[in-house]
Amino acid sequence: MRLTIIAVGGKMPAWVNQGFDEYSKRLPAEIRLELKEVPLAARGRDNPQTYMAKEAQAMRKAIPDRDRLIALDVKGKSWSTEQLAQQLSGWQMDGDNVSLLIGGPDGIAADLLDQAHQRWSLSALTLPHPLVRVVLAEQLYRAWTITAQHPYHRS
Repeated sequence: MRLTIIAVGGKMPAWVNQGFDEYSKRLPAEIRLELKEVPLAARGRDNPQTYMAKEAQAMRKAIPDRDRLIALDVKGKSWSTEQLAQQLSGWQMDGDNVSLLIGGPDGIAADLLDQAHQRWSLSALTLPHPLVRVVLAEQLYRAWTITAQHPYHRS
């Protein structure tokens, strides 16, 4: 199974890359966690919808064919770690590869949100995008530890 995080923005601080890489390498070989960055649309005086549309276009190009789309959206459904573990297990059982979408500062364009199979809210809090990458990677690892009955989850 492949999990691809498609995130708007680049040039993350070293701690973000280190944190993401740490959890990515902890996952077993049968679950590959990849990161694809798409450029942040240049901001100016345009309507935020314009930026979101450009970012959505770049995200669509980065989504591998036939992937299940999960959009991270503050208005999405909140999952506990145990529920994420159930989702992960279901994706594996279905043989799905999954793309998890992290939008830019204005979010994800409505038409791309509509294409997503699910919308997931990590938190009702507004989280900085660099932190979201690390939290997402850690939670995916933690979800796997639940399904594998690995002791990490209980720590």
